[in-house]
Amino acid sequence: MIRQLIRKRRKTVLVDIDTQRDLLLAEGSACIRNHRRILGRIRRVMAWARMRDIPVISTCEVHPNNGNGNGNGFTRCVDGTKGQKKVRYTVISNRITFSADGNTDLPTDLLLRYHQIILNKRCIDPFCEPRIERLLSEIRADEFILIGATVEGAVEATALGLLQRGKKVKVLVDALGQHDNKEARLALRKMEAKGAKLIETRKLVGISHLRVVGLCKCEKCRGRSKKAAMKMPTAGEQEESPIEAETGHR
Repeated sequence: MIRQLIRKRRKTVLVDIDTQRDLLLAEGSACIRNHRRILGRIRRVMAWARMRDIPVISTCEVHPNNGNGNGNGFTRCVDGTKGQKKVRYTVISNRITFSADGNTDLPTDLLLRYHQIILNKRCIDPFCEPRIERLLSEIRADEFILIGATVEGAVEATALGLLQRGKKVKVLVDALGQHDNKEARLALRKMEAKGAKLIETRKLVGISHLRVVGLCKCEKCRGRSKKAAMKMPTAGEQEESPIEAETGHR
């Protein structure tokens, strides 16, 4: 068992799922459909975690490079590529990173020394990695808050894995990315049916007027930045994502 996790029960743990350049930026090889909507919200949640000193567990896909930029059939998050790196504002200075090597070893003072734990994985489901499975199973917390991508992939697998282990899970529906709207809606229903609580980021961290995410250079993101410079939004001008529209979480 991980001694410091047993000794001190934490109220909240933020689980930051695969917030990597290939998935969240338009230039990425597997960019999600709603990246413009969720980038600002993910940034807001990460800032909230820093301010509240909430521990962050981050997972990252990594696939071995076979020599031509592909990782065993995967074109995204290939080891050594720019796209495999995390989005800049999802990285906390006080952090430790673990490779995907099949081991279960973890320092005994892990969460006492580090604010963020970054765990690489070779598969979509984080519980397939022994080290991640051990950490998420043994850590003691009142609730786990999930953000990231994709809803129908790693987010669903993470939520269901935590719920199966008796953890309380809160999913921020407007801080999630997806490739397929229909599959994402089904995944959210499944998570909710299993006991996850679906909420919006503003109910957790409040309303932010941040509209410039400062990373993506696509036309949509730059267009939104220009509009933000001309007009500050009000609380009633919150943007609705496909997930929010379909699930009714507004």
